[in-house]
Amino acid sequence: MRDRSTPPTAFASIRFAALAALTIFACLAGPGRVLAWEAELPDTPETPTYFLAIDKERQAFLVMGRESPLKVLKELPCATGQADGDKLKEGDLRTPEGVYFVRRKLAGGLDYELYGDLAFTLDFPNPVDRARGKSGTGIWIHGRGRPIGQRETKGCVALNTEDLLALSATLAPGTPVIIASSVRFASDAGGGRTPAMFKDKVAAWAKSWQNRSPEFFAAYDAKRFNDGPKEDYADFAAQKRRVFASQPWNQVLVTDITALPGPDYWVTSFKQYYRAPNLTAQLVKRLYWQQDEAGAWRIIGNTEDDLDENLEPLYLDRLRQEVLTRIDAWRKAWLKADVAAYKEFYLPDAVQQGRKGSAVIMDHKRATWGKAKPRKVEISDLVIRMHQRGAEVRFRQRYADATGYQDVGQKTMILEPRGERWFIADEQWTEEKK
Repeated sequence: MRDRSTPPTAFASIRFAALAALTIFACLAGPGRVLAWEAELPDTPETPTYFLAIDKERQAFLVMGRESPLKVLKELPCATGQADGDKLKEGDLRTPEGVYFVRRKLAGGLDYELYGDLAFTLDFPNPVDRARGKSGTGIWIHGRGRPIGQRETKGCVALNTEDLLALSATLAPGTPVIIASSVRFASDAGGGRTPAMFKDKVAAWAKSWQNRSPEFFAAYDAKRFNDGPKEDYADFAAQKRRVFASQPWNQVLVTDITALPGPDYWVTSFKQYYRAPNLTAQLVKRLYWQQDEAGAWRIIGNTEDDLDENLEPLYLDRLRQEVLTRIDAWRKAWLKADVAAYKEFYLPDAVQQGRKGSAVIMDHKRATWGKAKPRKVEISDLVIRMHQRGAEVRFRQRYADATGYQDVGQKTMILEPRGERWFIADEQWTEEKK
């Protein structure tokens, strides 16, 4: 039996703890009862600006907004599962506790008595739930064809239909939902450092991915990681290494990072722009973090959603700034006639006016600079744009050396990224006619 007995979503539960501490569960006494989660909602810059929180004890559906400070925008009555505690298996009549996200809207073909005429699906089980062996599907946030009671669903979250209709315009795919035994605001101001720590972890993860460094793989928990029902860490790591071997570079940009705590895990959500020579992808990604045996926070799973936003202008701004900085440093190395520093800007197989390979290019520069040192290297009218190999740079160049020789012309470069730095792969020069 599916657990679609009631409304809306099985939304994300939050337990706000100190930096190195696991979330503490409160034990509910009595036969057949299971551990329950008391969620503390953090009020930090990394907290989402809009999310939902379900307090199962009070049967309260909270619409949360972070408008400095975090506050309850609206409180509505709701109904959750008939049995207390966190959901463990299909058919146990419990509503799951943790951090979840709205998946899609259902507005037709519903049993009106059970669901009203509107429902929103949640992403239960999430990667942490799967790692724990939880089972069950069909956890929704939905309406009712009659006034709701309390604790009357098979695991879903139910609202009065008129309340759900009033909220429906704001329940976009990806809306965070925290479901907990109880919900309150975090009281430990010092714990507010924890979300910022996870924001830094995401930034470091993205950097290590772009650099293809060992730290990228070390960010994952090889024992508990699952990238879906059928893929374990070995499959995931092998696939990443195949991509690294087949592509000379990749670029990763992350923005709008948020962090929410679950019962003993954290979920970071962000927008991601990925670029490789033959691919660009834009999406919303979520990383699920748990502590390993040594207390280090590692990724045990991730999920992705489509992104209805174009991040390319943001990526282009970053690309242009990085390339502009790199070209200016290249110009200064040239002006100093520093062969070793100048060589650092070229790929080993770079091409420059028919000269192939950085060693050949450097031999040419040594010979040229041995006769006359550069006196002026000026760049103007610089244009930077994306190119299949990375970036194309065009500019007007004025050059003069110590003997009085000078020329003016158009230079075109193709630059390729390697990690966080850009390198010249092709350089062509066309002198202006006098």
